[in-house]
Amino acid sequence: YLWFSMGWLTLTLGVIGVFVPVLPTVPFLLLAVWAFMRSSPRLGARIMRHPQFGPPIRAWRKRGVIGRGAKIWAVAGMSAGVAWAVWLGLDPRFIAAQALACTAIAAWLVTRPEI
Repeated sequence: YLWFSMGWLTLTLGVIGVFVPVLPTVPFLLLAVWAFMRSSPRLGARIMRHPQFGPPIRAWRKRGVIGRGAKIWAVAGMSAGVAWAVWLGLDPRFIAAQALACTAIAAWLVTRPEI
């Protein structure tokens, strides 16, 4: 039941991410597939067969690759998030932690192979 619930939660977040620009879609769908493969392989396979989201999910699962466009959007989104925190005048310690985390994630992301 835990994996099944996690699958539905992350699938829901992924669907919301289609409409909300700063919420990532494919990472949540990757988590949904992972959880569904442990609880309902039929649902996991259904997500992987989706015409739009299936190809990047299959590419990640098979070869660990990420499309260049996805990398650009992800890094731009993280940069915008840090810039927004600066613009809002949030605590500099928070901004520093956010910038450090985003930099580490971006560095990892851009070193992944591309489709």
